[in-house]
Amino acid sequence: MPSFDAACAAIDRANAEDPQGREVDYGRRMVDWVRKLAPDASEELLLASRAQHIRRWTVPRSSYPDGRNGYLRWREDLKKFHAETLAGILKDAGYGEESQAKARQILVRKNLATDAEGQTLEDAACLVFLQFEFPEFSGKTEPDKMVDILRKSWKKMSSAAREQALGLPLAPRELALVKRALEKPGAPG
Repeated sequence: MPSFDAACAAIDRANAEDPQGREVDYGRRMVDWVRKLAPDASEELLLASRAQHIRRWTVPRSSYPDGRNGYLRWREDLKKFHAETLAGILKDAGYGEESQAKARQILVRKNLATDAEGQTLEDAACLVFLQFEFPEFSGKTEPDKMVDILRKSWKKMSSAAREQALGLPLAPRELALVKRALEKPGAPG
C-alpha cells in the first residue's frame, strides 16, 4: 500500500538538508495553496507540490551559462530533476508506476492549457512567490524588470489564481509594482 505520510516525510527530510533552511517551508506553503485552489487535489498533486523544489540547492544556477538561455535550460533541467527525485521517493513509499508517472507529469508542466493539475501547481508556485518571496525579491530587482517578471507570471496563472493574488495583503511598494504590471504594456506608469 502506498503511504502518503511516508512520502511527505521523505520529501521533508530531503528538503531539511537545504543549507538556507527554506525548502521545507516552501513545500508546505505549496501544499497549502494547492489545497486552497483544489480542495479535492490528488495525492500525486499534493506530493508534487511538496516536492516542487526538492533538493533544488544541489543544482545551482551558477552551474549553467549566464543569460536567458542558460536560465531557461536550468529551469527545465530542475523540473526533470525534481520529477525524478519525487518518483524515487514515491516508489520507495509504495506508489506504483502510474502514480510515479502522474507526479512526474505534474512537475514538468508541459501543457498547462490541458493539464489542470499542472496548472494548479503553477498557480500555487506563483502565489507562494507573491505572498512570501516577492517583497525580498523586488527589493533586489530593478522595478522595470520586476514588472516584466510579474507580467510573465500573471500570464501563466489561471483566473482563480489571479483572483487569489489580487486578495493578497501586499505592502504599498509591491502593490504599486503589481498595478504597473497589470497595466497594458506601454501605458504611462
